[in-house]
Amino acid sequence: MATKSGAREEYFPAIESKYGQPMKFWFAVMADLADEKYPVQIAYLRENYGFSQAHANALVMYSRGSKSSKRFETPAAYFASIDAKQAKKIKAILKVITTKFPNLELVIAWNKPMLKSGDDYVFGADAATAHLIIAPWGDVLEDFRDRFEKLEGVRVSKKTIALPSDWEIETALLQSMVRARLKELK
Repeated sequence: MATKSGAREEYFPAIESKYGQPMKFWFAVMADLADEKYPVQIAYLRENYGFSQAHANALVMYSRGSKSSKRFETPAAYFASIDAKQAKKIKAILKVITTKFPNLELVIAWNKPMLKSGDDYVFGADAATAHLIIAPWGDVLEDFRDRFEKLEGVRVSKKTIALPSDWEIETALLQSMVRARLKELK
């Protein structure tokens, strides 16, 4: 059953009661699984301890640093929830893009700020504990992968780019990525 506040800790009394161990025990189990991916952690709790999906998700997500499942209704609510310096940087990144492409709409999708063109996603951003994440949509990342991999402190994965929180915004690079995505959509 979902909680009203979205706080994952609200599941803890039910977890202790249903599975017969204090949260200290469950946090130790999660510490042993810390290097595993989300699906592996969920499966482990379900298969070895009989956890329901909701209880497993609450424990796994809490252990991964997500204290709430609350969804943001507006970009302002998202920005208010993250570190002020990171919020300022993400806003600046999005402004660099929307200044050049004013028809893009800023929305919340997947609980993160995203820029859309009509029904199509163009660009997303997020804040993590130690870095920022940008997500160009479509095949754009592959076209720009080499340029980002050359930058110090930047990690490129399959669909996202992790940037240092103090990354010096490269306006031309971001705008080129968005331009490539918009061209892809035509």
